[in-house]
Amino acid sequence: MVRVISFDVDGTLVDSSFTEHVWLEGIPQLYANKHSIDMDSAKRIVLEEYEKVGEDDIRWYQLDYWFRRFDLSESPHNLLNKYKHHIAVYEDVIPVLESLSGDYILIVASNAHRDFLSLTLSEIKSYFDYIFSAVSDFNEVRKHENFYWKVCRTLNILPEEMAHVGDHYKFDYKVPSSLGVHAFYLRRLTHEKKNPEEIDLPLVTNLKDFENEVRHFSSDSITSTDRDI
Repeated sequence: MVRVISFDVDGTLVDSSFTEHVWLEGIPQLYANKHSIDMDSAKRIVLEEYEKVGEDDIRWYQLDYWFRRFDLSESPHNLLNKYKHHIAVYEDVIPVLESLSGDYILIVASNAHRDFLSLTLSEIKSYFDYIFSAVSDFNEVRKHENFYWKVCRTLNILPEEMAHVGDHYKFDYKVPSSLGVHAFYLRRLTHEKKNPEEIDLPLVTNLKDFENEVRHFSSDSITSTDRDI
């Protein structure tokens, strides 16, 4: 029986505009200002530095680290707030969260740093019982098997008692599925051609369809008064 429903964030609950503006515009602009160079040159340099560190290094996700590396004067907090108007919650999110919150424990399982999540989820955080950041909470650079196991142990549940949805084929579908989590691959951009490995996936194109799928195989959902974790 599914008791817990887990959501990815970027590309699932909100679009990626906020994150992209911070990393691809905000940091380069501060670098350009500091060194009195044009934005294109600054962006090229910054992106090259990102690549030197790489996504498999925990520092890649830490805004504080990049401010120190580039010796930027403005604070990370101010930069995040500067771009928070780009946060856009998908229109299907709140209705689905409202519907599910009475019957399931809702959590966030994200790779994003808590510095980002605190703003990204500001409009909808009241719907969630727990928020997990792979980077901030478990020092994990990706949502590998160990991340999902730690989430399940924290919640005192078995993997098969959780459903998860997200837009990354490997880390939101393949990895959790391998542990027994009822994982769904979210593909909002339906005009894109499917990859061969996606043909037989439990694939959904919006969160309402995800809700319907979860309720279909979990008729014995818990009520809010049954929550004991």
